[in-house]
Amino acid sequence: MKKVLIIEDDQVVGNSFYNALMAEGYHVRFAADGESGLGLTRDFKPDVILLDLILPRLSGLEVIQRIRADKDLYRTPIIVFTNAYQSNAVQDAWKAGATKCISKLTFSQRELLVVVQRTLEDQTFGRTISATVRPQISPPAAAATPASADLSEDTDFVFQAGLRRNYLENQPATLAGLRNALQDLTKAGDQASRHNAIHTLFRRVHALAGNAGLAGMIQVAHLASALEALLKELQEKPSNLNPSTVRTVAAGVDALGALFETILEPHSLELSAARILVADDEEISRRAIIYALEKAQLMPISVSSGEAAYKLLMEQPFDLVFLDVDMPGVSGLELCTKLRALPAHKKTPVVFVTALSDFEHRTSSTMAGGNDFIAKPFLFIELTVKALIHLLRAKLPPAKMRGAE
Repeated sequence: MKKVLIIEDDQVVGNSFYNALMAEGYHVRFAADGESGLGLTRDFKPDVILLDLILPRLSGLEVIQRIRADKDLYRTPIIVFTNAYQSNAVQDAWKAGATKCISKLTFSQRELLVVVQRTLEDQTFGRTISATVRPQISPPAAAATPASADLSEDTDFVFQAGLRRNYLENQPATLAGLRNALQDLTKAGDQASRHNAIHTLFRRVHALAGNAGLAGMIQVAHLASALEALLKELQEKPSNLNPSTVRTVAAGVDALGALFETILEPHSLELSAARILVADDEEISRRAIIYALEKAQLMPISVSSGEAAYKLLMEQPFDLVFLDVDMPGVSGLELCTKLRALPAHKKTPVVFVTALSDFEHRTSSTMAGGNDFIAKPFLFIELTVKALIHLLRAKLPPAKMRGAE
């Protein structure tokens, strides 16, 4: 009987994996933190390890490093669960010695069992092939998902339905916890309290991202994963905490609340086809916006002037528009006023990009028909979160389409 060790601090996710693997005949053990997981690795000597990177007491990355440094354990395959929006963490896991990296976003029970089975086969036959199950904005097509006859889609559906029930039952408490943590952040008066508030909010969003993905709540999973990545960056670099990033975090929590209240059944997320226009006369800023959008597999059209942007807006509809406020000729504010007069763009979400020094002044003044602001210099992941917030809000029923708080 093959032995599998799960190292995962989220009890719901851990139990789900545990039950699925036990049902397939594996001998399974579970650890809820990195230090306990490392101890069990030495005692249990698993044939494969399933490891979350975000763990208390000892991080997933440290667990990998210590296993690879142990002459008795260094060959043990390690399958790592990652956040699709934290590319640096994925690269660090590869460098440390991860065997496979898997995104929790669209990963199902059936796919988990297949990856474990194939990893054990590779180990048995001495193969050392490593592969990443890469994150996708849309769930992978059924034909692209390898499965044995024993791992039926019906079984996968039942597994996901159970997780979804648990997810829905815990919605009120989850949302209350997020809002309380956000309130602590906005009220924090010193660096220590801000750090504690960010850490608490990060842990809550991290748990939500994993649970929502496994439950098939793809919209919630993508936004929560992106917000988790932003909070992680703010946790690691507190100097990036400013009025713009706090506003984005607050808008993210608010959008998650709107999604909670609306989406009661799983839906596919097809945002890769969204039409996004970026207008900024500064090439470096324009490239930064494009790069941030590409993190969510969004492919924008970019122009360097308000005049060129207005021409495109007259010719075709867009789902989201990013406008630099201070462009020469037609400014972003003027362009927003003009685009609101176009029938196709009366309700198109518009995000203004402005200097941090002007941010508070801009947000307290008229937005000329815009929906939101983001301050330069911005974090890439902050702009990614902004884009997901507005694209997802546009898909909600009108009653739920509240603007950023």
